[in-house]
Amino acid sequence: MMASKFPPATRDDHDTFCIHEKWELKRGAKGQPVRHHKTYVLELWDGRILRTRISRPVNGTQYAARMWNHILREQLEVDSVAFWACVRKSELPDRGGPERVEIEKPVPLYLYRELTRLGVSDAEIAQLNVSEAAELYAQLLRDSEG
Repeated sequence: MMASKFPPATRDDHDTFCIHEKWELKRGAKGQPVRHHKTYVLELWDGRILRTRISRPVNGTQYAARMWNHILREQLEVDSVAFWACVRKSELPDRGGPERVEIEKPVPLYLYRELTRLGVSDAEIAQLNVSEAAELYAQLLRDSEG
């Protein structure tokens, strides 16, 4: 049997992970910490909410392997590598997310409105930089006068 390259996880490790990734600690109805479990939630970019609970006391008590695998997979939604990188080095897990597209210099709103008024589609405008949009606008005005 092959030995794991990671030590057995403890309640302290679980708590450290949640703190590093900035999970929100939930409170009871009276605003006090929940006594029987430490409950954390994390809202993801896609609207899903992850929830994990750590039995008290939060200490060096180790999780059984099956229980820990369940927590990693179902509650934290990370693998062991990402978990330990977060606990040991504060490296946040890659939770995906929409790709951010940088626009060098967007077409000003007034120019966009004028181009759409003259029949240019959104897709066509999206392909233009500011000077190209201004040039197209001038050309469309000249064509409409003639």
